[in-house]
Amino acid sequence: MFKKILVTLTLLTLSQWLLAQTGEVRGFVYDKESGEPMIYTNVVVRELKMGKSTDENGFYTISRLKPGAYTLLCWSLGFDTAFAKINVQEGRIITQNLYLKSKRTELNTVEIKADKQKAKENVSISSNTITQKELRQLPTFGGEPDLVQYLQVLPGVNFSGDQGGQLYVRGGPPVMNKVMIDGMVIYNPFHSIGLFSVFDADIIRTAEVSSGGFNAQYGGRISGIIDVGTREGNRKHFSGKISANPMTGKILLEGPINSLKEDGGGSSSYLVSYKSSFINTTGNSIYSYADPVNGLPYGFNDLYGKFSSIAPNGSRLNLFGFRFTDNANFSNNNYNWSSFGGGGNLMVIPDGSNTVINANLGYSTYDMSQTTSDGLPRNSSINSFNTAINFTNFIGKNDIKYGFEAVSFSTKFSYTNGVGRLLEQDDYSTEIHSFVKYKWVHKRLVLEPGIRVVYYSSLSEGSFEPRFGAKYNVTPSIRAKFAAGTYSQNLMAAVSDQDVVNLFYGFLSSPDKVNSGYRRQTARHLVGGFEFDLGNDIEINVEGFLKDFDQITNINRDKIYDDNQENQNQPYHLRADVIKETGKAYGGDARLKYEHKNHYLWLVYSLTFVTRNDGRRDYAPHFDRRHNVNIVYTYQWGKQKSWNLNTRWNFGSGFPFTQTQGFYENLNLGSVGSNVPNQNGQMGVYYTDINTGRLPYFHRLDASISKKFNLKNERQSITVILAATNMYNRENIFYFDRLTYSRINQLPIMPTLGFNYTF
Repeated sequence: MFKKILVTLTLLTLSQWLLAQTGEVRGFVYDKESGEPMIYTNVVVRELKMGKSTDENGFYTISRLKPGAYTLLCWSLGFDTAFAKINVQEGRIITQNLYLKSKRTELNTVEIKADKQKAKENVSISSNTITQKELRQLPTFGGEPDLVQYLQVLPGVNFSGDQGGQLYVRGGPPVMNKVMIDGMVIYNPFHSIGLFSVFDADIIRTAEVSSGGFNAQYGGRISGIIDVGTREGNRKHFSGKISANPMTGKILLEGPINSLKEDGGGSSSYLVSYKSSFINTTGNSIYSYADPVNGLPYGFNDLYGKFSSIAPNGSRLNLFGFRFTDNANFSNNNYNWSSFGGGGNLMVIPDGSNTVINANLGYSTYDMSQTTSDGLPRNSSINSFNTAINFTNFIGKNDIKYGFEAVSFSTKFSYTNGVGRLLEQDDYSTEIHSFVKYKWVHKRLVLEPGIRVVYYSSLSEGSFEPRFGAKYNVTPSIRAKFAAGTYSQNLMAAVSDQDVVNLFYGFLSSPDKVNSGYRRQTARHLVGGFEFDLGNDIEINVEGFLKDFDQITNINRDKIYDDNQENQNQPYHLRADVIKETGKAYGGDARLKYEHKNHYLWLVYSLTFVTRNDGRRDYAPHFDRRHNVNIVYTYQWGKQKSWNLNTRWNFGSGFPFTQTQGFYENLNLGSVGSNVPNQNGQMGVYYTDINTGRLPYFHRLDASISKKFNLKNERQSITVILAATNMYNRENIFYFDRLTYSRINQLPIMPTLGFNYTF
């Protein structure tokens, strides 16, 4: 042990000595017109033919430069190349920001080269980065792109359909996916009409989606991560966007508070976005198939605001807040939720240090309720607070990141199961996280080991979670990759697996006692795959995965007795509120991406198997979709590519569901002296074994075509969008009312005509 410590200290001392003999240049790359950071853009030292890509904040750093005079080059698709002269000194760090100016001639080959370089130096397994460019490749429903539409075409991701808006990532239900906006945790990012999320696509800078094997930087969930980062407001000009269509309306306003001076200096800005649905008021008059009483019974409102202040060296402070609401009112089935919160994040770049500090805090609350035809109300709420501080140290192409996070949340939950037993919880939980992750790049090899340690104070338990990722560049066009890790979480969900389609999603913390030695939910991930570049235009990604869920805490669907002293002689599975389950998810994904001039093609196939065991039986959970196919095609033409055609076809095999076997009269026998012969009972349902049936196959074609008109003022434009969802009017099932034995389908063909005005 002493020898290992001595070797480690020697290597650290040697690396610091090497750094002292060289210099470093760092800074941000900005759009000269708006002051917006330019993400994933190449910055190169011309004399050395070496460089680095900017990150999601537009930040770059190039270290281990020998003293001397150099020229920095920076370029991106649609912008002129920027130049800057620098003079590197021994042991010194230079700050050099770069500003890119828009141009009309685009160089596709330059962007492809930047993407390839990023792929070679990052593990990026089971991970997809979504930017504004990707969001605009999909058909718009009503006229505006939406993150939820893009998430649905990612490998390994399933949605429950147009309505319900629930996300399943490689065998993990929504509660196993951590969703963040600007570092703050939110608990339902999707509206009940599954074509819309709470995120305004125009304010998203990047969204990182990890479907498995994610590194030690992320924790608190055992299946997937969705990390959304929003942009700052325009730091030079007042600008905005107004859009309207039969489905939604939106207004976005942004501008400087303290304007950015020409190519430098500090500044501050604001950004406010509000969008609302019209479909519940316009449905009756526009769509003949709408319910004559309820119309299309959906409604939502989303409000988000952000203040940003950026120092001359790039250090920044962001403050933000949001309020999201949603409701869906069907016949005998009412569903609504609301969410609000706020927080801030801080990025500090200390002068003379090669370490970047990021800190954030946020408060978020979420309330949900549902009433159904069975007369059994369901209510759930969660209030959470999270704060974190991370440090990133750059060493050449390598970096080491470490940090700490504290999470606390309180849950209130009330749920009545199919046999009328009330399940309740009112609890509070706290978690303390710490992690370290190291990325090491050497020639063709990229290694990313990491460790995350979690302490669950309410459970008096700890979790040690090693993570590892690797990539090997077999050739410049072929890359092999691998990742593995262990994961844990305290939050659990309560869902009725007896619903044909699930709408309600309740949250509660893991109970203090479950029929096992520990209470947190745990999983192990194993992922492997290959990346292939076929020329400059085609990328192929193939991955296989295994998620072994060691422990899943789940609501007890079989509970018929209260868990008290009188019923201790009854079987545990008939009186427990929560039970332990185990499970597995395994399969593979294949993705092909083709991009050449005006054409874009995205083809994804996912094969997934999901199993659960509750100690008494094996079953398939309701989100076990075996096959899923997505095909996206985009074509642009005309002057400045002002015409845009977007299409998407989705095919999915049927979800499992629990079938109805028969009905009976459910009498109230609980009170003394009940007049049973004269009593009018409620209708009860006999169910088959859990999820032994399969819903029909799902498939749908969506398309949109748009035309952009530039106005005399070059910053103003009007875009007209004609779109339609479910173009060949496929009857895909949404909900089945067991008592009335009636079927409600997903949305039929819905054409829309919308416009947006950008200024």
